[in-house]
Amino acid sequence: MLIIPAIDLRDGRCVRLRQGRKDDLTQYDDNPVDIARSFQDQGAQWLHVVDLDGAFAEGNSKNRQTLKSIVEAINIPVQFGGGLRSFADVEQALRLGVSRVVIGTLAVESPEILRTLLDSFGSSRVAVGIDANNGQVVIRGWEQAEAIAAIELARRVAAIGVTRIIYTDVARDGMLEGPNVEMTCRVALESGLKVTASGGVSSLDDIETLKKAADCQVDSVIVGRAIYEKRFTLEEAIYAAKD
Repeated sequence: MLIIPAIDLRDGRCVRLRQGRKDDLTQYDDNPVDIARSFQDQGAQWLHVVDLDGAFAEGNSKNRQTLKSIVEAINIPVQFGGGLRSFADVEQALRLGVSRVVIGTLAVESPEILRTLLDSFGSSRVAVGIDANNGQVVIRGWEQAEAIAAIELARRVAAIGVTRIIYTDVARDGMLEGPNVEMTCRVALESGLKVTASGGVSSLDDIETLKKAADCQVDSVIVGRAIYEKRFTLEEAIYAAKD
């Protein structure tokens, strides 16, 4: 089980939201680059970065500049999402040096562009973020509900050629109430894809539970608030995730 620490950017600052609500924000540090370096020093093998302003369709060049600075400051690969809603957006992010982009809204609204992205950059560099509330997909910064179930979307993107999904249970994200392991496993099994779990990790016990889900191709987990609020260290999480 791979532990992937997260940095969420709002106006160039490192923050965390509760259930994705932009009015329920906690700021943790003014220097995300230092945090990225710290995660690398503690043994992170990947870093997950989200442009929250982009996710809410509030363009902010500070976040892209911060992303560029993070990529240049560390040697581990960066996975990036938030507001990537066109081919040009994705191309720009990849040019900044990110190793993998996460497509959410675009995968629902424009599957033909998703197919073009896969053809152009390869499935190893384009993952799909499926964000769901009670099993139903939400898009555009989690502010718009869609009439499609997470499992059905997972099947559709698998048919297009996607090989990895980042599955987020919106109700649990940032709440420190434990991940939705059952639903995350269902998405993996129904789609046949590798899945990164996201949302709700609060303890090392949660990581131990997720580790058992490796049998259903849930091979990694994104961790944010629990590390920032010192529920455990990144080093402890990495150790707990080892087989």
